Amino acid sequence: MATATTASPAIMADPASERIAPKRLFAFIIMVFGMFMSILDIQIVSASLSEIQAGLSASSSEVSWVQTAYLIAEVIAIPLSGFLSRAFGTRLLFAISAAGFTAASLLCGFATTIEEMILWRALQGFLGAGMIPTVFASAYTVFPRTKFHIVGPIIGLVATLAPTIGPTVGGYITDLMSWHWLFFINVLPGIGITLGVLALVDFDEPHFELLDRFDWWGLLFMASFLGTLEYVLEEGPQYEWMQDTSVAICAWICAISAIAFFWRVFTADEPIVNLRTFSDRNFAVGCTLQFCIGIGLYGLTYIYPRYLAEVRGYSALMIGETMFVSGITMFLVAPLVGRLMAKVDMRYMIAFGLIVFAIGSYQMTWITRDYDFYELLVPQILRGIGMMFAMVPTNNVALGTLAPEKVKNASGLFNLMRNLGGAVGLAVINTVLNDRTDLHITRLQERVTWGNAAATETLNMFMQKFQGLGDSALMAMKQLSQLVHRQAVVMSFGDTFLMLTLFYLGLSLLVALLNKPASPFGAGGDAH
Repeated sequence: MATATTASPAIMADPASERIAPKRLFAFIIMVFGMFMSILDIQIVSASLSEIQAGLSASSSEVSWVQTAYLIAEVIAIPLSGFLSRAFGTRLLFAISAAGFTAASLLCGFATTIEEMILWRALQGFLGAGMIPTVFASAYTVFPRTKFHIVGPIIGLVATLAPTIGPTVGGYITDLMSWHWLFFINVLPGIGITLGVLALVDFDEPHFELLDRFDWWGLLFMASFLGTLEYVLEEGPQYEWMQDTSVAICAWICAISAIAFFWRVFTADEPIVNLRTFSDRNFAVGCTLQFCIGIGLYGLTYIYPRYLAEVRGYSALMIGETMFVSGITMFLVAPLVGRLMAKVDMRYMIAFGLIVFAIGSYQMTWITRDYDFYELLVPQILRGIGMMFAMVPTNNVALGTLAPEKVKNASGLFNLMRNLGGAVGLAVINTVLNDRTDLHITRLQERVTWGNAAATETLNMFMQKFQGLGDSALMAMKQLSQLVHRQAVVMSFGDTFLMLTLFYLGLSLLVALLNKPASPFGAGGDAH
């Protein structure tokens, strides 16, 4: 099999080199903490946007850019990291990313206007993004292949756990201190990570001569393509897509930039990203799976808090405590996934994870406005199990079978797919929620008439409740209207979960396209 024959020196190592040097393992763990901070900061502000809005005297549309600016900058920087990692080397690139991320965090904490906050958040996202694919690349090039079942679950756990517990951590910090500490809390760990990486990382050598051939046009086209794509996906659902001028203009820029970007990548001597890596079947299918896993990972991290806030009226802290169930599940399941990867065909594990995720979503299709912590418990546990079983083996199948010289570039593309999946997922989920809510409101209003006994009884009950408080009839009608709207919102959540159920059941069939990884964690001689 083609993917098995391009084994790295680490894969074909003799037993003496199978041992992980403690210095390298410690250096890798420090890098993992850096990646955790970078991914965590995507979601850490999501539960505290109202506090930031009040603190900076911003409008609701302006404060949403605190998250959007970070996402746009990060999605541009992630694929760029492959080239920069080869040019600067892992040690220097990671240290620059960690130091820049830390400095930008400090500036975010001291921001006094919304414009400053958006600028520093974009800088924070751009600089911090380099840490994510660099950790993935290091995991699959530095360590012997027999140790992938140890390092694989570590990075898989961080990639899934960080966005899941982001709202929880953010809610606690804002509740205990203030929103400024969402950013200040990064400073000391960031300094420690920067110094630790400079002192301990020795994974590869820089090739500064590559900078002479840096493709500035490729960067411009890529930034324009990915940046406008992220903007369209973020803003489209709330502004009726192409009916909004800015969304329509960005969609046109995105389409033109995409054509220019793909032309440049396939014609430049030293392309900014090498898309020919997609010719490897396992990598291409793995990226598709990663894109779709991103939909679920970021989609459910969005949809659960939205339900709990809009329907249940939960505070940021209460939402965090409810969402923590998935995080604990992921943490407990990670070692089991690592052990099973050494014994079970990883394709079956991925399919199992996707089906469990679908079952967890299916249980939420019966959602009512009374769903609370205990009703959400089992779906959240299944979500955590499904995510770990799908994510970790997908990482290994996609990156663990590539030749080492391809991994840095491939890691950038692979992580980009997860983020783009999240952006597409949020756009689709928002659109479905909006459209289905409108449909259910129309249908419910058709049924809420004087001929409907239940509606009349409810209205009379409200009128008695408001007796002596003013115009009881008007107040009762308003209360009934709110009840109808809330029920329509709850029904739209059920529809969205059904869509996710069918999507992930169908996705589990895609696993059949993967080539079976050859002797994943056997002795070195078995791997070629």
